[in-house]
Amino acid sequence: MTEFSTGTETSTERVSPQNGVSYPQGSGASTDDHVSRETAPQPLVSGYPVRTAADIAVNAPDFDHDHATPLARAAEHVVLARQGARLRPPMGRPSATRVFVVANQKGGVGKTTSTVNVAAALAQLGQRVLVIDLDPQGNASTALGVDHHRGTPSTYDALVDGVPLVEVATESPEVDGLSVVPATIDLAGAEIELVSVVARESRLRRAILGHPRVGTAQELGEDRLDYVLIDCPPSLGLLTLNALVAGNEMMIPIQAEYYALEGLGQLLETVEMVKAHLNPSLDVSTILVTMYDARTRLAAGVAEEVRDHFGDQVLKTTIPRSVRVSEAPSYGQTVMTYDPGSPGALSYLEAAREIAVKGAAS
Repeated sequence: MTEFSTGTETSTERVSPQNGVSYPQGSGASTDDHVSRETAPQPLVSGYPVRTAADIAVNAPDFDHDHATPLARAAEHVVLARQGARLRPPMGRPSATRVFVVANQKGGVGKTTSTVNVAAALAQLGQRVLVIDLDPQGNASTALGVDHHRGTPSTYDALVDGVPLVEVATESPEVDGLSVVPATIDLAGAEIELVSVVARESRLRRAILGHPRVGTAQELGEDRLDYVLIDCPPSLGLLTLNALVAGNEMMIPIQAEYYALEGLGQLLETVEMVKAHLNPSLDVSTILVTMYDARTRLAAGVAEEVRDHFGDQVLKTTIPRSVRVSEAPSYGQTVMTYDPGSPGALSYLEAAREIAVKGAAS
């Protein structure tokens, strides 16, 4: 019989890789660690169901829902989440590698956070994932626990010098089945260096197509990559253009605030220009509403407007504001491994499941 903790055990510590300071965790912890006002049940927004972490928690598989309290059901799911991907049935794999561009010219909308957490969640669901960090800040590399100091083999080498991606990729130490092409500060000068290069906007596309594990199940069998996620810088420069030319699908994280909608028109115009002239197969397949605060009418209004405009492209799962999501990168982790039972982790896991299911259905 599964035993649940009451929060009275001896505390454990996590050490921040940035400053080496130990922070006690779990000492005298209350149930508030996994219960948030963000997870209150949500009404329908213009007929669309909005799923939050509370909805996900009470739908844990293989549990006697008829004879358990909501708190017990949520606790059971936390236990399952903490035991990792071993207890999760793997999702069906796509028939060919899906290349996602994660972009939004507005900063601070959860773009990098969504890239790394969706990637980790997909890997936990049995998918084989490659993350390409195309942002010179290297935040995705930090969150996935890979080295990205100057001199490390990186996306700069692949774009400027033509080094094969397979030679600059490294396995994430936190998540099985997830590899990363890190970004270093050298990438900041890549846009200038690529200006005089022939076909400069398609350098990344050629690099991805040249990866020996990118292709169809018929060509590569079980050894293929299922997903390639490209994390773009918060601008519409040559690096982002390379990503748009390389991708087949696009995921746009949108913060549930009014300003997040203002730059969306320019981004979509750029996408249409790329489709018309450089990459006709590019499709905005996924819109992810992030930083959703269920207590405010503004968040519900922004979500409603996004759903009215984009329809089925918007995932039903929203990502709540969460301290755990924000602090996980300081430990060199995604929230999927840092606190897998938190509302943010549960929401990203469900968002990844939606992406996988939508891909299988298409």
